[in-house]
Amino acid sequence: MTQRPTVVIIGAGFSGLLTALRLVAQPDGPRVRLIERAGRFGRGTAYSTANPDHLLNVRVANMSAFPDQPDHFTGWLARHGGWSSQGGFVTRGVYGDYLQDLLREALETVGADRLLLEQDEAVEIHRAPAGGWRARLALGRELEADAVVLAAGVLKPAAPAGLDPVLLASPRYRADPWAAADDLPADALDVLLIGSGMTMVDVALSLATPDRRLRAISRRGLLLRPHAPVASRPPEAPPSGSPRALLAWVRARAEEADWREAVDDLRPHVRRIWQGWSPRERGAFLRHVRPWWDVHRHRLAPSVARQLAAMTRTRDLTVRAGEIVSLSPVGDRIEVMWRPRGGQALRRLTVGAVVNCSGVLGDIRQTDDRLLRRLLDQGLIRGDALRLGLEVDAASRPRDREGLVHDGFYAVGPLTRGGVWENTAVPDIRLQAADVAAHLADALRSDKKAA
Repeated sequence: MTQRPTVVIIGAGFSGLLTALRLVAQPDGPRVRLIERAGRFGRGTAYSTANPDHLLNVRVANMSAFPDQPDHFTGWLARHGGWSSQGGFVTRGVYGDYLQDLLREALETVGADRLLLEQDEAVEIHRAPAGGWRARLALGRELEADAVVLAAGVLKPAAPAGLDPVLLASPRYRADPWAAADDLPADALDVLLIGSGMTMVDVALSLATPDRRLRAISRRGLLLRPHAPVASRPPEAPPSGSPRALLAWVRARAEEADWREAVDDLRPHVRRIWQGWSPRERGAFLRHVRPWWDVHRHRLAPSVARQLAAMTRTRDLTVRAGEIVSLSPVGDRIEVMWRPRGGQALRRLTVGAVVNCSGVLGDIRQTDDRLLRRLLDQGLIRGDALRLGLEVDAASRPRDREGLVHDGFYAVGPLTRGGVWENTAVPDIRLQAADVAAHLADALRSDKKAA
């Protein structure tokens, strides 16, 4: 019997899991080793939460893990109890249960010899002398592979400007917003949240208590908009064009319909539009349009939006536009110097704790991830010009220091935003996982025939 090729996937969150499931679903597909340092196979950061206030920000009808089976998630919900829907939105914990069920089903169907789960950290990847790849794990083992897929998930935010290094060891400063932000010191009753996007919303809902006051500061002070109470109509295809032309089109569509419908019209075409833009056009979009796109594109479930509105109305949460200048420890407090947007004078604020909610790190040169740092030093990867993540080609293969790609080396998930722009939500990642798995399987078959 011919030995199957082996694929090592580093990261078992949504993007890594979906790529693995796509590969092992093919009868003649490869053997897959799924490496996960956190031990949360299938859930990742987003779907590990047990907080009932943490809802999906996409309706269940569009949350199937498989783009070619749009009713897969709703069918799973129909067969399982113990969940409730709030206007078509369920908790992220329920979605995590769904993903783990997919993993269990795959293990039962293909067996542990086709899909192997390894709880360890990959710390190095390099080309094997005889061809293929080797992945070295933190516990010392080396795994031989015909191909490797990086699925590192979200990288924790970059350190804010002016952060006193002393705070890095303080329980009053949280560099990683997804790491137990709800166990701050008991006397931290006034907390600064850096950022005002989805991460801030999650942390605010986790930290909210009757006696705690939360303050959020972001560059523009924009809050995410809510979904409509009911799903919008099917999208219409937008025209191609420059960022300026598309912005004009969205405004015109929003006047004749709901703004949500105008944004949703663009959603299925974002990758094509982004890849058709020049580097200059992409940069212009990021500088001038991105903040507004983000708050209209990444929407809140209506019930979450109501909670957030109530918190801002009672001033349990205040949101300001400005930039952080410095963060310094002062006794058992943190002194924050910040500059309001449009002003020059600095303002001083003292709080009991600070949580960095500024969003996913894009500039990988700032990462402290051991594997990514090693790959950068080796020259096997490089950041994209706009500092959104890795530079990849159309097949999601990372470019090395010289701009070349290497057969059998792929990346999926948020790390590849520079190549596709929208790649943090389920509808986007599931498409990329399917594409990468198909491309990789075809390449392995071709290699097998050539041998």
